[in-house]
Amino acid sequence: MTAGICRGRVVIVTGAGRGLGRAHALAFAAEGARVVVNDLGVGPDGAPGPDSPAGRVVDEIRATGGEAVAHGGDVASGEGAASLVAAALDSFGRLDTLVNNAGFLRDRMLVNLDEDDWDAVMRVHLKGHFLPLKHAAAHWRAEAKAGREVAARVVNTSSGAGLLGSVGQGNYSAAKAGVVGLTLVAAAEMSRYGVQVNAIAPAARTRMTERTFAATMAAPDEPGAFDAMAPENVSPLVVWLGSAASAGVTGRVFEAEAGRITVMQGWHPGPTADRAARWSPAEAGETALKLLAESQPPQPVYGTR
Repeated sequence: MTAGICRGRVVIVTGAGRGLGRAHALAFAAEGARVVVNDLGVGPDGAPGPDSPAGRVVDEIRATGGEAVAHGGDVASGEGAASLVAAALDSFGRLDTLVNNAGFLRDRMLVNLDEDDWDAVMRVHLKGHFLPLKHAAAHWRAEAKAGREVAARVVNTSSGAGLLGSVGQGNYSAAKAGVVGLTLVAAAEMSRYGVQVNAIAPAARTRMTERTFAATMAAPDEPGAFDAMAPENVSPLVVWLGSAASAGVTGRVFEAEAGRITVMQGWHPGPTADRAARWSPAEAGETALKLLAESQPPQPVYGTR
């Protein structure tokens, strides 16, 4: 094991049994972190699987000389999220970084999207971010109020679908857009306690993408060629954001794909008209059309290009 930029830090990664979460957990361990590997062990649609892969990732970390423990709780429940934070404190005596990554898909066009599929995706992505963040933040606030120095980090997982929308993924897009809003609020509220909160919008080959976007996500056939969609390409940015080296960076969203990192700009005021009086509907419409003509067109929704 190398000393690494995360030496001495304790890191929680949710949904870390496979895909991006596994890559993050291994990358943190390679940089010296002690890792709590959370995974409920469910399928891509959230249904229970035959066994949890969290233990296998722990074995991988320990095989390279690292320290890790497995946690199989449901992070979208209060009890599971509380036990997740407790697992870090009980096993390693501290918590420095939380990476919220757990999630699954239940894709449908809106007219075919069942209420249960909406609720399930909202629960795992949005509630599954909120509850671990809430319990970790409560711990860090208590530490700060007790006079102990806190240099905590949270990395949330949004998506291009949450930033631009994605056809057939109304539930997922709405949840991932909600993650961005949660990130901005948490960054503002927790800064006084020494907590930085950022989000990534990754693109990589996982169980959630390898079928839906099979052609784009396929590994290269040529030996030694750069595997652009390998989840390991996203993890270096996550590790840096989760380390003390990222001091001063908070409330930001980064797109991470292949060898590319992009700072996302978000909503900014564009052309404006103010008459300091009430518009009529016709006047409002005429003015809106003029403003639209002066503005930049939005990026296309995924699935419409």
